[in-house]
Amino acid sequence: MTPVNSSFGSRFGMEYMPTSFLVRMGKREMLVCRDFRKRFYAVNPIMECDTGVQAGHLEILLMRRWLLILSKAH
Repeated sequence: MTPVNSSFGSRFGMEYMPTSFLVRMGKREMLVCRDFRKRFYAVNPIMECDTGVQAGHLEILLMRRWLLILSKAH
């Protein structure tokens, strides 16, 4: 098994998340993990969309618990 080179850098802190997994679909990547960040604003209880920490990323927070991060694969 060869490791997948992910476009998600260390700024996401994914090396500390044992429940995360990465799905690559062609030129796109989708990372699914538990949300671990403290949010200092009122979060929509169903779905919240925001720009990612890095340029070109889109974050979707589902049910205030699951974080989907969408990006281009490198």
